[in-house]
Amino acid sequence: MNASRFHDRAKELDAADPLADLRERFIGHNDPGVPAYLDGNSLGRPLAATLGRLGDFVANAWGGRLIRGWDEGWLALPAAIGDQLGTTVLGAAPGQCIVADSTTVLLYKLARAAVAAGGDRTEIVLDRDNFPTDRYVMAGIARECGLTLRWVEADYDGGVSPAAVAAAVGPQTALVVLSHVAYRSGFIADVPAITALVHQAGGRVLWDLCHSAGAVPAELDAWNVDYAAGCSYKYLNGGPGAPAWAYVAQRHQPDFAQPIQGWLGAGDPFEMGAEYVPAAGIQRVVSGTPPILGMLAMQDMISLLAETGMDAVRTKSVQLTSFAIEAVDEVLAPWNVVLASPRDADSRGSHITIDHPAFAQITARLWERGIIPDYRNPGGIRLGLSPLSTSFAETWTGIEAIAQELGNSS
Repeated sequence: MNASRFHDRAKELDAADPLADLRERFIGHNDPGVPAYLDGNSLGRPLAATLGRLGDFVANAWGGRLIRGWDEGWLALPAAIGDQLGTTVLGAAPGQCIVADSTTVLLYKLARAAVAAGGDRTEIVLDRDNFPTDRYVMAGIARECGLTLRWVEADYDGGVSPAAVAAAVGPQTALVVLSHVAYRSGFIADVPAITALVHQAGGRVLWDLCHSAGAVPAELDAWNVDYAAGCSYKYLNGGPGAPAWAYVAQRHQPDFAQPIQGWLGAGDPFEMGAEYVPAAGIQRVVSGTPPILGMLAMQDMISLLAETGMDAVRTKSVQLTSFAIEAVDEVLAPWNVVLASPRDADSRGSHITIDHPAFAQITARLWERGIIPDYRNPGGIRLGLSPLSTSFAETWTGIEAIAQELGNSS
């Protein structure tokens, strides 16, 4: 194992990294008890600025203004943060994004509204390797609405291609549900090409951006996307269980039939009317009282992404994953570790997956050492490399530790 070469290479890359100083803004970036945190694609590190934001909110906004806070800005916060996120990260003009609920609930709302708008079309198209929640929610909607699921097969180390989608859609396609970046392999789908194919068939598309938002640039408006949703606790660093966000293209908002009719999605919530009359615009996606505390931390990361620029974020992401693959090929290949992610950087998000039969047992030992990737069946370790908080040295430390644990297991 040529450890010294990769150790020196990591130091050189960190020294040349124009974003390296940004790591100091994250809590725990120099924690000796966690020498390698490689799970930012599951839970991002908190920003130091968030400590002050949350403390100030509790002491002054919540503690000082009390119920008056709703009239003084809290009710407008979901749409305001949604607009900031749309402009900075998603390539979405104002009035199309909003923060609300969990990803699961938003996927249900968006998909249910989409199939309702599809008239008598009877099929939902999705891939078998999509995240379980996406598949489970669509299966439930299919049962509820008497629809058929049409499955698309994806390559194990890749994802869904335009050709595969073209073969699956047709005159009965109401909705196609896919992920921008595959949760296991990290494959980046060709969103504009696939979206155009679905539109040609007369259907609509719902894109899951959980594993891309904040790490891989998106252009939802330019790509002519219909609907999108994603979480905020990965590359948006919103914290455990932070609320998700939804995108509904302006053209689809008038026919958005809210399946969970709550009071804050009504046109005049405080009228307390006898019947539900939906709000105009993106506000109709909302159901209940917004989780204000849960969405505060998102603002700090969105601000940092705006300061940095998504192109610079993407450049760092590609450099990190490319370095990781180079190290895996040389240091872990002798242990028969297999890369289960695209080698082409243009087709790869900000995490890679490597496979080995011993990884389920090794992951637990890595965590005991403060080396924290995550494990995904069958036999995969994901290395989630958050562009603004992960260093090249940290990446190498994690890969070197995996090699050491494989050696200890042999």
